[in-house]
Amino acid sequence: MIYAFGNPVYDEITTPRASTDGRVLSGCSTNFALALSRLGEQVTLVGTIGRDYRDAFERDLKKAGIAFVVDDAPETGGFRLNYYDDKGNRTLDVLGRASAIETIPAGVRDARAVLVGPILGETGFDFIRRLKQATRGAFMLDPQGMLRRENGDAIEHVKTKGIEEIVGLFDIVKPNELECKVLTGIDPRVDAETPARMIHSWGPRIVVITLAEEGAVVYDGESFTRIPAYPADCVDATGAGDTFAAGFMYGHLRGLPPETCALWGTATASIMIEHVGPDFPMTRDSVHKRVNQLAAAQGVAAS
Repeated sequence: MIYAFGNPVYDEITTPRASTDGRVLSGCSTNFALALSRLGEQVTLVGTIGRDYRDAFERDLKKAGIAFVVDDAPETGGFRLNYYDDKGNRTLDVLGRASAIETIPAGVRDARAVLVGPILGETGFDFIRRLKQATRGAFMLDPQGMLRRENGDAIEHVKTKGIEEIVGLFDIVKPNELECKVLTGIDPRVDAETPARMIHSWGPRIVVITLAEEGAVVYDGESFTRIPAYPADCVDATGAGDTFAAGFMYGHLRGLPPETCALWGTATASIMIEHVGPDFPMTRDSVHKRVNQLAAAQGVAAS
């Protein structure tokens, strides 16, 4: 079993090419779980949700074949995402905020992997320390929700004091370009190697920096590998990094080298961004086909 910690959200999404009809299921840990489930893995989502979307959430997760341990919150978290160009740039406004996560299911002890993917500060530092002690599985962080704070209804990004210690607890850390710049002060589109080395020095074994249409950079403490993005027809960039993490973890659990795991990541994300919302059509075979195409172009093994 793989566990994904982070609150599910129901978002409104508008892009230059599409928009949702009201609020739809999303969130870092949720998209991670959706993608891994479609790759054939058993996943449990852990978080909190309000009564307002509880019934819809349970229907959505059961439809996707994902187990869940979700406690009650005063309201369901969510954002209004407005993409104003085709590069993934967007405004992000808060529609609701759920509660902090307190529960660590007993099954975490025997988990093959654990993702921490908060959306808005729901996995506190003490909680992450307890979670680290509770599991022996591969420990992965998507730090997006640890670097956000509310400013009225809008979101601003800040580096939280002491985050270096927390990042160092993880085996794999996957920031995107904005999160990398917040963490290190360095724009990875200009220089990706210096911030990757910096984050690696805090303790994780593998650092992956995703760069949207420029692909990703992987650093394992010895070598850097640049992985191109799969040439997808981007309709909605929401969840790209979340599903990249799912593909990367899928490869990691099979003992594949980091550069091949990144091929699985970018191939998985490429399918997600060609659709809007949680019902993206993905199978292991469809992802593997794209992995093979990327691997052939890179001259590396696909599996």
